[in-house]
Amino acid sequence: MTTPAIVALGAGRMGRGIAMAYAMRGHRVAIVDFKQREPQAFEALRQSVFHELRLTLDQLADLGLFPAGEVEGHLQNISLHALDEAPAVLAGADIVFEGVPETPEAKRDALTRLGELANPQALIASTTSTMLASDLAPLVSSPQRFMNAHWLNPAYIIPLVEVSPHEGSDPAAVDRLVQSLESIGKVPVRCACSPGYIVPRLQTLVMNEAARMVEEGVATPEQLDLATRHGLGFRFAAIGVLEFIDYGGNDILYHANNYLAKNLDANRYAMPDIVRRYMDEGKVGLRSASGFHSYEGLDLEAYRRDVLARTLGMLRHFGLDKSATSNDEKGN
Repeated sequence: MTTPAIVALGAGRMGRGIAMAYAMRGHRVAIVDFKQREPQAFEALRQSVFHELRLTLDQLADLGLFPAGEVEGHLQNISLHALDEAPAVLAGADIVFEGVPETPEAKRDALTRLGELANPQALIASTTSTMLASDLAPLVSSPQRFMNAHWLNPAYIIPLVEVSPHEGSDPAAVDRLVQSLESIGKVPVRCACSPGYIVPRLQTLVMNEAARMVEEGVATPEQLDLATRHGLGFRFAAIGVLEFIDYGGNDILYHANNYLAKNLDANRYAMPDIVRRYMDEGKVGLRSASGFHSYEGLDLEAYRRDVLARTLGMLRHFGLDKSATSNDEKGN
């Protein structure tokens, strides 16, 4: 049989999401169920998978992501295969995204078998959010083709994919994966083989602090969610975290950090050495033309206009500029 070049190993939420991400960009994708099931159980799985896929695609069409007439074509780009078909499917794959359950036993079993069944040139990327590529690579034959590719759910919507190679990953293999992700409109970001990657490490701190604020009676869950949607999340969708530090000034972070460490918790708000060092060196960001980024030779007015345009773009995207205009017209 002619097999798709893209394979999602595992028929769970991540495998289905990756399959949709590629299928909506015109790629044929195979979802491989890597569990031994009786025929009746596999047929039940098939019906469940395609019912969910159709429902999600219908919803996306209703929300205007693509015309409703394209739903059937996207569905036809996705195939589901039982374990006994895995050897033939994997032998023809160019890229395999492993998405089995997040347990050491499941990863060990899947990656060991996958390394044996996939063709030697196939890229193998684990979608794990909790294990390092350096820990998993020894399980894979030809580990130079292996890396982590951490997608954020829902995988068919969120642009970011964190690509985390291990020391033995072939740079050319990493480039191939990045190019494939970019071809379907994703934003791959390379990061070191470090616990939590980028987003999980940041968001865990934010989520814990939000939970503490509810516990301390600072605000209700509803008010905290409004604050993060329309303030924190909105702001960082328009400007990156480190870019934001530079834009306002590293000195603002420095003094805010000191205040919170004194009044809340010195450990939670311990000053990073890099922030203190930049203060000592006078690298406060945009005002000094140097911070986490360099602004030497930059047209500052054009840059500020770009930041403003990004922010207004977010307002327009969410329709919030209309409410602002309405309030202005009322004299508020």
